[in-house]
Amino acid sequence: MDSLGLEIAGLTYDFGKGPVLKDVGFSVGPGRFAVLLGPNGAGKTTLISLITRLYDSRTGHIRVAGHDVKRQSGRALARIGVVFQQSTLDLDLTVRQNLNYHAALHGLGRAEAGERIEQELGRFEMLERAGEKVRSLNGGHRRRVEIARALLHRPDFLLLDEPTVGLDVPSRRAIVAHVHQLAREGGIAVLWATHLIDEIFDGDDVIVLHKGEIVAQGSVDEVNRAAGTAGIADSFDKLTGGARE
Repeated sequence: MDSLGLEIAGLTYDFGKGPVLKDVGFSVGPGRFAVLLGPNGAGKTTLISLITRLYDSRTGHIRVAGHDVKRQSGRALARIGVVFQQSTLDLDLTVRQNLNYHAALHGLGRAEAGERIEQELGRFEMLERAGEKVRSLNGGHRRRVEIARALLHRPDFLLLDEPTVGLDVPSRRAIVAHVHQLAREGGIAVLWATHLIDEIFDGDDVIVLHKGEIVAQGSVDEVNRAAGTAGIADSFDKLTGGARE
């Protein structure tokens, strides 16, 4: 495993009523776009909460950029860019103010922060909206701002939890394509959690999570072969008993 990505091994977690995650293990290398694919209730959000230290795991380990999330929390979390399912932007601040606040939290000086904000907003074609309050933006534009914000501190690993939920199809397609490009050209390890089949590209790595267990993982072709089907949609249905939604 290259130390610039994500590594998870032997991860088990429960809330006291039986395990929510059972012996989960996988890795995401630099420049790879990995899809954490599972129906609602599969354990995706719990796993993301463990990676980001919202929950504390007792069994197994998680490493980001070679740093153990439990024992080296500060170093590990500093290398993660996160886009949560629920928006965390301040609606009453402008786009630029939201990003400046995030940059300050990561210790970026004003000049450097300004340069990076210009670059990331330009990348997402949002530079002209920098002075607008977030409240005035539609859902797709807010998501672009959140991803731009997650990239400001130059993370090694980008983590996105159902980032396109509630967006229209053109917005979803544009954001999915853009993050694929980020992984490919920027060398960032990406873990994209979703239950939507059309967000998977042929070259992606896929981790199928069902009832807290990984039931298949590998390339799209490898998952299809493991399921004995011709397409990833059929594979997902077969591996999860049709629990796609």
